[in-house]
Amino acid sequence: MFLGNVLSGTAAGLVATLPMTASMEAMFRFLPHHEQYALPPGEITAKLTDELGVNDQLDQPEHVTLTLFNHFAYGAAAGAVYGLVAAALQTKLRSAPALKGVGWGFVVWSVSYLGLLPALGVLRPATQHPGRRNMLMIAAHLVWGSVLGLLTERWQQSA
Repeated sequence: MFLGNVLSGTAAGLVATLPMTASMEAMFRFLPHHEQYALPPGEITAKLTDELGVNDQLDQPEHVTLTLFNHFAYGAAAGAVYGLVAAALQTKLRSAPALKGVGWGFVVWSVSYLGLLPALGVLRPATQHPGRRNMLMIAAHLVWGSVLGLLTERWQQSA
């Protein structure tokens, strides 16, 4: 049961990162030009590869590939945790799966962009980014969360 919940959440988080990424890219185009600097997954990857001393060794396609790998891995990891949380709350919190997932998406955004990533020195806190960029990232996490919630519930029920 434990492993099944982790795996269903991991798979759902991985799959949900696809529409999240597509929505981020679509919304990015509507930002004012001066706010169209690298989205957080790219910023995070650039910071980490710079810290490791390999950023200069990566060409643009390699950087994009590594960014996508990191982004999908983070989505899968956050989904794994959701798989456990969703299973534990299933009998206590009777709401629509997409709504529970949206709540989790907002939790992941908040913890990541206001706490964890700034505390690790990987990314400036969301409070230091323009409001439109924050709204883009929140919306993308809500897309991720809704898909995560739907898929996790479906896969946990069928297990």
